[in-house]
Amino acid sequence: MNRVPHRRQQGVVLFISLIILVAMTLAGIALMRSVDTGTIIAGNLAFRQNTTYVGDIGVEAARAWLTLPTTTYTMLQNDVVGSAYYATWGAATDLLGNDTDPLTNPFDWSAAGPSINVIAAPFAPPAGYTVRYVIHRLCATPGDPSLGSATCVKAAATASNTSSGTQGAATYGSYALGSPVAAVYRVTVQVTGPRNSRSYVQSVVF
Repeated sequence: MNRVPHRRQQGVVLFISLIILVAMTLAGIALMRSVDTGTIIAGNLAFRQNTTYVGDIGVEAARAWLTLPTTTYTMLQNDVVGSAYYATWGAATDLLGNDTDPLTNPFDWSAAGPSINVIAAPFAPPAGYTVRYVIHRLCATPGDPSLGSATCVKAAATASNTSSGTQGAATYGSYALGSPVAAVYRVTVQVTGPRNSRSYVQSVVF
């Protein structure tokens, strides 16, 4: 009986197996990193969305200050820096801190506006959130908007008796129906939350 000699092992199969194993390992690591990154992004978006919701607290706190009995109409004609109120719209003020225009001034949120997280209910935000607001009256200059001394954006104007047209139509620059003159106020809220999330909310009240 003649025996067939065994061929010498070349190790090719082992080499290919090692290459496939390394490729599968790298694919598994990439998949894990992709899942972790997606989870982190989803969490950051959730925190960002929550800070936007919390911004409503700052708007309500600012509106409450504007309607306080101690906040008189005469007081609102000039800046009240201690209460984060400005009688002009601050055209040269950068509220977001990302304006590249050298003529604008970045707004110092740490020094302006009260921190709402130390104010009692109903304006206390959830734990871990800090809310600050600043109020700008939409006027070019300080003064009484009803006297015309300050150029302001107004919610309404007094009716003009000389308006032309039919069915209550008005000419340009006048209103067909009379209503009280009221200045408009822009409330800007900065909310800082967990993971250094930050949102800005603006609202116009009058």
